[in-house]
Amino acid sequence: MIGRLNHVAIAVADLDAATATYRDTLGATVSGVLPLPDHGVNTVFVELPNTKIELLQPLDAMSPIAAFVARNPAGGIHHVCYEVDDILAARDKLQAEGARVLGDGEPTTGAHGKPVLFLHPKDFCGTLIELEQV
Repeated sequence: MIGRLNHVAIAVADLDAATATYRDTLGATVSGVLPLPDHGVNTVFVELPNTKIELLQPLDAMSPIAAFVARNPAGGIHHVCYEVDDILAARDKLQAEGARVLGDGEPTTGAHGKPVLFLHPKDFCGTLIELEQV
């Protein structure tokens, strides 16, 4: 069902500093800041030859990742994103097998303008999974 790894997301307290680390220290190509108010974050994508790293910063204390950053002030891996061909079919199959889809179970629009869903980390080895339709 899952396709290629789309990105690994790292939650950070300081997006500018994280961007500088990837761009200046590691020599990576980094996108501009993309505000995603519906998701409560600002995000930057680090382009790699085989995938992307997404740097996430909470917009405010109400952000879904604010508590994660508070617990991990140096930052940390927040989720991994896998591509799927049909997000609704993937959701239905996963739910039929007992997996929990976060939120109301309906896809939202992700940073790439495509439908996304998040899966409960307790169902996937402690890892928050994002599915993105390609």
